[in-house]
Amino acid sequence: MSNEEKIASSESEILQLVSFKIGEEEFGVDILKVQEINRMLEITQVPNTPDFVEGIINLRGRVIPVIDLRRRLEMDRKEYDNHTRIIVVDIQGKTIGFVVDEVSEVLRISKSVTEPPPDIVGGVSSDYIVSVGKLEDRLIILLDLDKILSVEEKASL
Repeated sequence: MSNEEKIASSESEILQLVSFKIGEEEFGVDILKVQEINRMLEITQVPNTPDFVEGIINLRGRVIPVIDLRRRLEMDRKEYDNHTRIIVVDIQGKTIGFVVDEVSEVLRISKSVTEPPPDIVGGVSSDYIVSVGKLEDRLIILLDLDKILSVEEKASL
């Protein structure tokens, strides 16, 4: 395969994402990681957990830890409302729920419209950012859910 063919095949690679909002920012995650999206459920708090762990939910007989993605990304806390959702994902064989402000849509974007995050974004949360998708009138921050929790945090959940 020539370099031109490699470039053409990478440009035509399509990313399928579930997009959601936290505050004014729009994020996306790989749709293959998402198992389901639920309205807010009753969350049972668990003592001695990190600040970003909201607690656990009972999802059809399965106990699932729930993480407030807003808190994990070091953003201000917000009251839940009618738009708040729990995105249930599979991270390396563990089922985890992430609380987000609002789920937007399922997107199909070409990998060619993404680029690595700028260096200036530095900081802890930049470790989770895979790339930034540039759409006509908006930017979507693509998150790597496998990196959103450390090995120790995954083990403790």
